[in-house]
Amino acid sequence: MHKNLKKTVWLFILLTLPVRFYAQKDVTQFLGIPVDGSKSEMIQKLKDKGFTISPNKKDALVGEFNGTDVNVVIVTNNNKVCRIMVSDANTKNKTDIRISFNKLVQQFQNNKKYLPLPESTISKYNIPEDEDISYEISVKSKRYEALFYQKTSDYDSLAIEMSNLYIKEVRNDSDKERLTVITKKMIDDSLKKSVWFMISESYGKYFISIYYDNEYNRANGEGL
Repeated sequence: MHKNLKKTVWLFILLTLPVRFYAQKDVTQFLGIPVDGSKSEMIQKLKDKGFTISPNKKDALVGEFNGTDVNVVIVTNNNKVCRIMVSDANTKNKTDIRISFNKLVQQFQNNKKYLPLPESTISKYNIPEDEDISYEISVKSKRYEALFYQKTSDYDSLAIEMSNLYIKEVRNDSDKERLTVITKKMIDDSLKKSVWFMISESYGKYFISIYYDNEYNRANGEGL
C-alpha cells in the first residue's frame, strides 16, 4: 500500500473509532466485572452472576462469594461506580475471624491476578494465634487490614520485557529509558486497581469486608 494512502487509512480508522474505545481505562474488576459504569448497570451484571436484591436494603445485593454468604454494596461518585464492598453476612467469634482473615491473606497472595507481595508484608498482615483481637480493637483501636493490587492487563508482558532488559550484558540509553517507562507504568497503573479488606466489629462479633476500588472514579476534590 502506498505510504500516504496507508497513513490516510489509519487516520480514518482512528477518527471513526468511538471515543470510549481508546479512552477506556484498565480498571479494577470484581468477578470479572469492571468496577465502573452506572449503579443500575452494575446491579444487573451482579444479578447475572447469581446475586439477588437484599430483602433489607433495595440498593444492596446478597449472594455467595468465595464460599461465604455475603452482602454487596455498590458505591458511586458522580453517578459512576467507584467501589464494590463485599461483607460477610454472618458474624464470627474472634478465633474464627482470625483464621478467616489469615486465610484470605494467603488466598490473595497466591492468586496470580494480584501483584506478589514480599514475605515481610504478608507476615505483617497475618494475625498471630496468641493475639487478642478483641483487646487490640476495643482498647488500642487497631485496624486489621491488608492491601493488594490487581495486575493490569499488560503487567505480565511488561514484566517479561523488563526482565529481558535487565539480563542484557550491555544496556544502551534507549534500554535505560525504556526500563524507566516500564517501571513507572507498572507501578502507576497498578496503584489504580486496589483491593483491600479489613475486620470490623459489631456487638462483640466480627466480620470481614473486602473493597474493590476503581481509583479513576474516586472523588479527587473536583467539587470543592
